[in-house]
Amino acid sequence: MENVTGRGTVVAIVGDATEDALEALGGLRGVDVLPLRGSEPGLATRRIGAAQRPWIVHDADPLEHVAAAWVELFEERSTLGVLEREVQAALEQFEMDEAVMPDYYIVLDPEGAETTWRHWWCGALGHHAPKRVLPAHRPVSSRDDALARVLNALPTSPPWPEPSSWLPRIPFEIPDRVGLRDRRETAA
Repeated sequence: MENVTGRGTVVAIVGDATEDALEALGGLRGVDVLPLRGSEPGLATRRIGAAQRPWIVHDADPLEHVAAAWVELFEERSTLGVLEREVQAALEQFEMDEAVMPDYYIVLDPEGAETTWRHWWCGALGHHAPKRVLPAHRPVSSRDDALARVLNALPTSPPWPEPSSWLPRIPFEIPDRVGLRDRRETAA
């Protein structure tokens, strides 16, 4: 899946402390920092598409509602039907170019996240493009350059597969079991 800009690398920062992370990256040469969380998806997509620098870093996750529904399902606070509706809504947004999958996700402090959220980022989502979901520590100050170092060292890897090829199966990606079946099949 090609990024929407055709120029820069699109990076979504997720987890706690995204405001601090965007602030720490603000002012860096070659980085467009876009605080977009809570924006209407189409507007966020247009702003990302208009960015011109080599890195476009934002805090608008196109799978935010899918992620929340997945977590709630496996924490027994919601139903499969809700998750399936969120998956369908996300797929429609991708199809209508009202959402864009980032090239990379930087997940802030995943080791401190609640267990099911950690399984979402590092398992259910990360399983589909392992080198495209990267853990990072939250910045300790606005001068913390750790995230800048992460941007400078983004690993090369195959791009994300089209969301329509994997997102419909997300309801069946079970925490603690994501990827185990695939590892056994390739080991055999």
